[in-house]
Amino acid sequence: MSLQLEKLENNMAKLTIEVPAEELEKAIEKAYQKNKSKISVPGFRKGKVPRKMIEQMYGKEVFYEDAANELIPDAYENAVKECEEEIVSSPKIEVTKIEAGEPFVFTAEVALKPEVKLGKYKGVKIEKIETEVTEEEVTAALEKERENNARTISVEDRAVKDGDMTVIDFEGFVDGVAFEGGKGENYPLTIGSGAFIPGFEEQLVGAELNKETEVNVTFPEDYHAEDLKGKAAVFKCTVKEIKEKELPELDDEFASEVSEFDTLDEYKEDLKKKLAERKEAEAKNKKEEAVIDAIINDSEMDIPEAMLETQQRQMVEEFAQRLQMQGLSLEQYFQFTGLDVQMMLEQVKPQAEKRIKSRLVLEAVAEAEKFEVTEEELNDEFARMGEMYQMDVEKVKELLDDYQKDQIKKDLEIQKAVDFVVENAKAPAKRGPKKKADKEDAVEE
Repeated sequence: MSLQLEKLENNMAKLTIEVPAEELEKAIEKAYQKNKSKISVPGFRKGKVPRKMIEQMYGKEVFYEDAANELIPDAYENAVKECEEEIVSSPKIEVTKIEAGEPFVFTAEVALKPEVKLGKYKGVKIEKIETEVTEEEVTAALEKERENNARTISVEDRAVKDGDMTVIDFEGFVDGVAFEGGKGENYPLTIGSGAFIPGFEEQLVGAELNKETEVNVTFPEDYHAEDLKGKAAVFKCTVKEIKEKELPELDDEFASEVSEFDTLDEYKEDLKKKLAERKEAEAKNKKEEAVIDAIINDSEMDIPEAMLETQQRQMVEEFAQRLQMQGLSLEQYFQFTGLDVQMMLEQVKPQAEKRIKSRLVLEAVAEAEKFEVTEEELNDEFARMGEMYQMDVEKVKELLDDYQKDQIKKDLEIQKAVDFVVENAKAPAKRGPKKKADKEDAVEE
């Protein structure tokens, strides 16, 4: 195999890959062996037709497409390994020459890793992120836990109030005439949820069980049904059930039921600790993102469109894999959401661009600081992976090929770069009032 590389504009390149004639001949023969049983020729049993006979009848090109498909993947992979440039996109393949007895030639148009003109990355100034946990946040967490442990009870001795869970029958009328889609029976409605048009739920407050109540509303101008937009309507409603949440008391008994602690004070202290840990983790992520964003904004790079498209498709594929783990296909997701592949690719484009730029600047930082990953650090990562997948470390190493191990090494170098730029980040200095002497000096000048 031989390779020629021609650099194009915007960090693109064309690889011209030539495969020896004998390799093409083997691929054509393989294509013949694969397809001969499908071809019928009078006077021959299926699978027994000589290759020359088939080529005479259908043309020498009959097996070329299968032969090309057989050769291209391995030839392209070998070309990538041989190429001194780093390729960062899927290839656009074009066959330029295929003829029995001659070398097979094809081209692959690819994006090359763009050069990064790294800006300031040491001492980047970012706003301080507050991590202190307030009493209000602890109280809110307690209330949420109370809500989670509330029980639902039926109410029969009072009228509807805000927050109640009701079951209603209703029928709507415009100008005294019932309209299509305006009737419902045994409909569950939580008052204050905003599930119905504005004004509807508020007018059910005070309604009594099994007594008809009239609700007067006006459909919004942007309502989905054209014949109801802006129309005044009367709904005749009957509340058939009223239920409310009964919250548990905030006491030691509640704490012992929802946690491993015996007292409410211990439980509150644990909640505060967990909230602090969560805020610290969130602050760490926000700080990393802010620092990297600042470095990106101060750096220069030209992202090839093909590189961006490859990243977009990778992100959609990752999303599809996550869906599959939940028992849902991408096609089903599109049916539910009304999206399609192109719309989704466009949706992820900004995130894809940011992901590319983040990695490029961090790779540049790692290179500038000459970060290297030791064998010990690499083995520690293999051990962590083994623990995660409940697998022996040696088995992890055995399953990973050289390319995957190299990617893990690069990821560790990038993490070093992240830690470095975050540790060196600074909060902007607070400007206080000038000293009196400074003011006098300024006046004298």
